[in-house]
Amino acid sequence: MKTIHKIFIISFLLLILIYVTNITGIPNNIVVFQGEHFSINTLLGIKVEKDNKNQTQDNIQTIPTSSNLNEEATRIGKMDFKLNLFGRIPLKQISVNIIPKTSVVPLGNAVGLKLYTSGVLVVGMGEIEGQDYQKYKPYENVDIEEGDMIVAINQNTVTCTADLMENVNNSKGNEVIVKYVRDGNELQANIKPVKASDDKYKLGLWVRDAAAGVGTVSFYEPSTKTFAALGHGIQDVDTGQLLDIAKGDFVTTKIISIIKGKKGNPGKIQGSIENSTTIGQVYKNTDFGVYGKLTNTNALNVNINDALEVASREEIKTGNAKIICMLEDNKKEEYEISIEKIYKNNNDNNKSMLVKVTDERLLEKTGGIIQGMSGSPIIQNNKVIGALTHVLVGDPRNRICSICRFNDKTSKRSTVKMYIKQKAKLRHYA
Repeated sequence: MKTIHKIFIISFLLLILIYVTNITGIPNNIVVFQGEHFSINTLLGIKVEKDNKNQTQDNIQTIPTSSNLNEEATRIGKMDFKLNLFGRIPLKQISVNIIPKTSVVPLGNAVGLKLYTSGVLVVGMGEIEGQDYQKYKPYENVDIEEGDMIVAINQNTVTCTADLMENVNNSKGNEVIVKYVRDGNELQANIKPVKASDDKYKLGLWVRDAAAGVGTVSFYEPSTKTFAALGHGIQDVDTGQLLDIAKGDFVTTKIISIIKGKKGNPGKIQGSIENSTTIGQVYKNTDFGVYGKLTNTNALNVNINDALEVASREEIKTGNAKIICMLEDNKKEEYEISIEKIYKNNNDNNKSMLVKVTDERLLEKTGGIIQGMSGSPIIQNNKVIGALTHVLVGDPRNRICSICRFNDKTSKRSTVKMYIKQKAKLRHYA
């Protein structure tokens, strides 16, 4: 009897796990093109119902209550759905945003990005050697962590590392109120700075207020003058978190060298943004790429006549396609690839396709897809179908890619980090 009882409990817990996994695996937000089918797959007992309270469109055809949903997005706007257990217990809300078909100019230019955070990012902690040669940790027993964004000291706004260090040093060792943001919540803590051996008061925190690097611009949308680059979000190299930016510059870059990829080492494009020209402004860093306004189309040789329609997911097929990228200054080329797999139902992150390089010219130059090529647009049947994102280190010929996104919504954080300047140049000890 005890054995049967244990088997029953284990089976029951396993069933709960399966249901919880299914529910959490359904994204809160789904973005589709007009005319594209979308599906929400659930388990027995979980029902999908249309929520008529917050519709922002001339409503799509009535959706019947069902355990699974597979519908066509016929009209532009927003649809809300709710998941219920046995039709009684509410589980979660799902928003489906339907955007119009659009055309963009695929680019593939190597570009530089300079980003500035919304405050000062905590990227580490360290002991302070006081004037008595003892080691101190002012931050100890205070709830400040890597990834927190310091926005004020004693009600004085902090916008850069210089602001932080100045305000801390002006405290003359008196306790300061540190206001910081974590996961969108504003918190505060009291810390007593320590006078270090260099006669400056410090908190023992490594901080950063900027990041810079090189990537590839995916497309330009003429009607809004919007660009998208990288195909993935920019994370801080120390914290691994999506960088919360206040502003940024989109600049020209000069390609210095190409390091070929090989098994265990993805290779990279090395570029310089010194003496660069600003060609736009960055306004959003999301899991699906970096977005901004392009103000100098001539710098990227943008030709509006090169615009292509963006394909829906249903139009993407396994087989031949091509990418556009720049491996030499001012010289873009097209290279052949093969789409190996398509993940059509993945709305949770930017991993939507698995592609493989088949072009011998690209394999000779780079060994496959290398870091810095993230954002290279993918073309199939004369339509834009996505952009390169994650390289597979085990085989640089392979890459996980994203289907093109035009919204600024974020979901789970990406695992790809942008090239950041040397830490010594960007982070400061405060």
